[in-house]
Amino acid sequence: MKYADLLQPDRGQPARGIHVVKPGEWTGWLTAQPARARAAVAAHGLTGKPGDKAMLPGDGTEDWSAVLVCDDPPSSPWRFASMGGFLPAGNYRLAGDPGAGVLGWLLGQYRFNRYKPASDAGPRILLTPDPARIAETVRLAEATALVRDLVNTPASDMGPADIEAQAETLANRHGAQLTVTRGDPLAIGYPMIHAVGMAAAKDRHPRLIELEWGDPAHARVAIVGKGVSFDTGGLDIKPAAGMKLMKKDMGGAAHALALAGLVMAAELPVRLHLLIPAVENSIAGNAFRPGDVLRTRLGLTVENTNTDAEGRLILGDALTKAGEDKPELILDYATLTGAARVALGPDLPPLFSNDDALAEALLAAGAALGDPLWRMPLWNGYDADLKSDVADLVNAPEGGMAGAITAALFLRRFVPKDVAWAHMDVFAWRPAARAGRPKGGDAFGLRAAFQVLKDRYGRG
Repeated sequence: MKYADLLQPDRGQPARGIHVVKPGEWTGWLTAQPARARAAVAAHGLTGKPGDKAMLPGDGTEDWSAVLVCDDPPSSPWRFASMGGFLPAGNYRLAGDPGAGVLGWLLGQYRFNRYKPASDAGPRILLTPDPARIAETVRLAEATALVRDLVNTPASDMGPADIEAQAETLANRHGAQLTVTRGDPLAIGYPMIHAVGMAAAKDRHPRLIELEWGDPAHARVAIVGKGVSFDTGGLDIKPAAGMKLMKKDMGGAAHALALAGLVMAAELPVRLHLLIPAVENSIAGNAFRPGDVLRTRLGLTVENTNTDAEGRLILGDALTKAGEDKPELILDYATLTGAARVALGPDLPPLFSNDDALAEALLAAGAALGDPLWRMPLWNGYDADLKSDVADLVNAPEGGMAGAITAALFLRRFVPKDVAWAHMDVFAWRPAARAGRPKGGDAFGLRAAFQVLKDRYGRG
């Protein structure tokens, strides 16, 4: 399915109408409808509550329309997203301005069908009166679908090499330069990435994937994504229930790839640096151990107090590399902590930042676009919890309190103090389906970050 086929300019083509009615306007709207429509509404048992929807008969067999009761504002991308999967194939036109809902219309038709045939009856095409917005809306849908596809793919088909292949495809599409560091150069230059991934099978060995694009004279922007293709927990092994969804532990890498693709497709005037430390946290005789002291690219030493706190280790080396090239801005995405989910649940990613203006811009963009974030503190008082008796710091303080904050504080140690940085601790998964958002892998904070980059670098 191509999203570009599902959103077309409205040139007066034959199409069935979709009415989106607010609950408070339901009675008035229904009274104005012909008797046959009121009869259909009564037959469906609709009462005007949010989520009510039905197909309404017209004068002829093929002359029908649809109605949805919804209290979301036009700024919500999910306003009529449920209709994409509810209606049969065909052309549709919204009665009124579709607004931001065009994105939800596309994403409501997303299906992950890599391992079983698609069951869709055909495309539902929305005709829009605003053709100028089509191209970017399609790109946003494609980027979101990429995150969903990558996260939904099991680890057997999404190991470090497969993540590398995704980056290579992206580089080839946009004429970017791809560099992959593995083997001895990785062990020497990025010792924490190497330590976390060295127990994996030979064809799943760790690597640092880097992509560079754009004019070197432009402002340098680094995007970093945690790429743990599967997380057993290492020698601090997870229970079976904790391992069930660990194919999604490369969700940060999926977000980073998608955001980099958006930046390049929009031709933003930046020097883009994408970095993905890609590993599998496996168990073998050469697995790194609790109590090991790890060297880092930055020169600090880290006492490994928990092999299941591996994401921050690989990100530490990647953030160090990003900082060496003197970027103006660093954004990182990571499925980093269960503590973030305890604090804010699966739908609301914690945002940590060392720059108030950057944080405020991300929060504002997220609120405007229906892609929310919630700022959490880089509380200096907890920085002492990272103290180690034998090394410069530990990776996981004892006690487990403020886990999302201490993880972010660990990452901050590897970010240059004069560089604006934002860290998003995303879940990358929806435990339950919602309109336009099926159960499974999903993107969080992606559209907000892209909007901030567009606003900051003056295009779009």
